[in-house]
Amino acid sequence: MYKLFFKRLIDIVVSLALIILFGPLIIVIAVLLLFANNGKVFFFQRRPGLKGQLFTMAKFKTMNDKRDAAGCLLPDRNRITLVGKILRYTSLDELPQLFIVLGGKMSLVGPRPLLREYLPLYSPQQLRRHEVKPGITGWAQVNGRNLLSWREKFELDVYYADNINLILDFRILLLTLAKVIRLEGIAGVGTVSMETFKGN
Repeated sequence: MYKLFFKRLIDIVVSLALIILFGPLIIVIAVLLLFANNGKVFFFQRRPGLKGQLFTMAKFKTMNDKRDAAGCLLPDRNRITLVGKILRYTSLDELPQLFIVLGGKMSLVGPRPLLREYLPLYSPQQLRRHEVKPGITGWAQVNGRNLLSWREKFELDVYYADNINLILDFRILLLTLAKVIRLEGIAGVGTVSMETFKGN
C-alpha cells in the first residue's frame, strides 16, 4: 500500500512544501548562475527511470562549457565554477529535481538516475534498480555516495528496491539531511565527478 499510494502522496506534499520553502533561494541561485555560466542556469539530460523509461533530469548547471583548441570540453575540474563548487558541496544543485518529483518521474527517495549509456552494461541483478522510481537521494547516497564502488552502489540500490517502506524512506531522508549538513561523501578522492561505469 505504501509503495503503490502513500509514497507518491508523500512525494507530492513534501516536494511542494520544499519548493515553496526554497523558492527564494532557487531564484537567487538562478540569478548567480546566469552570470557564472553565460546565461545557462540548468543542466538537462535524458536519464533512465522506472522500468528504464527515459525522462529529462534537471540540475543547476555547475560547470561551464569551456573547450580546448580542438573543440573538446575541458576536464570537469577545469570547468566547474566557484558557484557550481558551492552548489555541489551543499547539494543545492539538486533542487530543480523537486519539480520532477512533483511531476511524478522521480521520487524523493530511490536509486539515483544514471546515464542511459549504462543500461546495457548492468548485470540482470543490477538492472533491478529500475524496478522503482529514481530518487533525489537513496540508500547508496547515505551509505557512502561517491565514495562507494559501482558494485557497492548497485547492491544498495537493489536492496532498496527489495525493501522499500515508510520507515526506510524516513531513515534515508534523515541521514541525507545529516550528510548534507556535514558535507560528507561529495566526491571520490581527487575527483570532481564519479568515475565512469564501464561494466562488470
